[in-house]
Amino acid sequence: MPACWCSVGWDVCLGLTPTAARWLHESLDSLDALTGRPVRWDYRFPGDPDVWPKPDAILVAPTTFNTVNAWALGLTDKWLVGVIAEGTGKHIPIAMMPCVNSAYTAHPQFERSIETLRGAGVSVVYGEGGFVPTEPGQGDRSAYPWPAELKAISDLL
Repeated sequence: MPACWCSVGWDVCLGLTPTAARWLHESLDSLDALTGRPVRWDYRFPGDPDVWPKPDAILVAPTTFNTVNAWALGLTDKWLVGVIAEGTGKHIPIAMMPCVNSAYTAHPQFERSIETLRGAGVSVVYGEGGFVPTEPGQGDRSAYPWPAELKAISDLL
């Protein structure tokens, strides 16, 4: 996440998928220090205290094909999907921006999932003014439109 969240006074908690946690495993301690909260990627054990405050809003980005579809279908075997599925049901303001290539968006389930999430009140930042898919292997990670996602969550608050 870009550093600009600090300038608006947000108290940020960082949740990851297990895959992202593996990718970032060497950076987890510095991410804990940056946010001031433990980075989470797995369910806590029953009876363990929750180490995060209740959210005022949830930003889900960059959101993978798998996470978009699992969330829309209510498949919560991954902790992060459980958090956002529950947040949807609790009517917590949620903004989401996918990061998928055009081969994934051509799959018929993707658009159904996007429409399901929009219908559930999720602010989906996708298409013109948000994330626009590229051909497989052609994406530029530095071009991910973070300002559009941050504006979407700010607008919800």
